[in-house]
Amino acid sequence: MDVTVDSRRVFAYTGGKPFDAALPSVVFLHGALHDHSVWTLLARWCAHHGHNALALDLPGHGRSDGPPLPDIESLADWTLSVMDAAGSRSATLVGHSMGTLVALEAAAQSPARIDRLVLVGTAYPMRVSEALLNTARDHPLKAIDLVNALSLASLASKPSYPGPGMWLHGSNRALMRRSQARDRSINLFHHDFALCDRYAGGFEAAAKVQCPVHAVLGRQDQMTPPKAAQALVATLKAKVHLLDSGHTLMAEQPDGVLQALKEALG
Repeated sequence: MDVTVDSRRVFAYTGGKPFDAALPSVVFLHGALHDHSVWTLLARWCAHHGHNALALDLPGHGRSDGPPLPDIESLADWTLSVMDAAGSRSATLVGHSMGTLVALEAAAQSPARIDRLVLVGTAYPMRVSEALLNTARDHPLKAIDLVNALSLASLASKPSYPGPGMWLHGSNRALMRRSQARDRSINLFHHDFALCDRYAGGFEAAAKVQCPVHAVLGRQDQMTPPKAAQALVATLKAKVHLLDSGHTLMAEQPDGVLQALKEALG
């Protein structure tokens, strides 16, 4: 599904069902160097169980027009504009990593329009080490390999994803490399990491959130470890779902993340 925001194309994966304004909506927001494809299982479940699924490609990612937006606040405003363009008055927001910050900020900007928040692999502040930022800037392919190794807790979670014969590390690495190569005029990896590192309004945003919040965290997550989410979780009074996973929870623990989403949707 395509919609237009600020004269630019926005792509949303709808899980195989057309958008129906009469149904409640679930908007999915991916993390750094990812796209809508990380949400395939969750989006299809929502689409086939009474919800609109809108798994977005953020600006400059996947099939959505660029350029990438300059900060988390702009991405939050853009998300609300996408909801307008799609015809969704309100929605549940589901974010992963960088996408959790966008979801949080959107819920603060327009609390009456957000029904629930589901924050997958979140932390605040979401600081990125200077060494990793510099590597992403100067040697992005090396940084992709490093982050990929840190993001997955196992070589191939059984029964693997999306089925036998697939390699989690290889799939995630290929996605990140494809996203990085999309537009040679910008280092998208460094851009995304810098957005996470700079975002400073998390606790102020959390104080404005009015909806129920669920946090889905990985026990072995080295990118956003559960300890780094404790203060945000407490401020939001979030229900925590702790899974045996690294940072890429949707790939390592697809059933666990889906079960957490089902509970959040109630």
